[in-house]
Amino acid sequence: MVDHTMRQYDTELDQIRTRVLQMGGYVEQQVVLALDGLQDGDEQLIERVIENDRQVNAYEVELDEACTQIIARRQPAANDLRSILSVFRVVTDLERIGDEAKKIAKVARKIHVTGEGLRPSVQTKHLGAMAVQALRKSLDAFARQDIDAAAEILKEDKDLDSEFKVMMRLLVTYMMEDPRTISRGIDMLFAAKAIERIGDHAKNVAENTIFLAHGKDVRHVGLEAVLREVGHDLPK
Repeated sequence: MVDHTMRQYDTELDQIRTRVLQMGGYVEQQVVLALDGLQDGDEQLIERVIENDRQVNAYEVELDEACTQIIARRQPAANDLRSILSVFRVVTDLERIGDEAKKIAKVARKIHVTGEGLRPSVQTKHLGAMAVQALRKSLDAFARQDIDAAAEILKEDKDLDSEFKVMMRLLVTYMMEDPRTISRGIDMLFAAKAIERIGDHAKNVAENTIFLAHGKDVRHVGLEAVLREVGHDLPK
């Protein structure tokens, strides 16, 4: 009976992890579609992203309930409790990434409907590609509980932040040179910030991967301290 109960418990945990990765795949698709809508102005695509945010929220509610139920019924031990806490945190970050995708879609709708002012640039596309890559790699690291891959994501987040700053300076320059671009420039700043925030949430997923696999909570710890903790090379 005990063995049967433990097998059932492990099955429930595996099902929750699977649903988290399904949510992650769905959210990644939302981000990709939102970025495509920002670049191309496809109105149907943009509206699809905004509408599909409901499904992201439904994933969050479902997974929160599943985690709550397993804690109440199983009273998990330390390792399993850490796994469930990691799921809670990752789900929260994924839902917020979904929100950022919706923000990008709304900016895309505003920019392309009027057809005035600044248009998405090569810098926007590159920043978006970096954020999608960070999200994809963080989900893969979480699925495999790969500390090395998670550490790489933490290091690469600095590159995404630098790219965001470059784009921000570029937009400010445009607005200073031509005041007619200020309204659209602000819209593009909002979109760029949403992309940068997606990278931040991907970084959070990587941090939770380290927490899950290594047992150390590395949130709010400096990058060098985290990398030393997991025995990873420091950035050059």
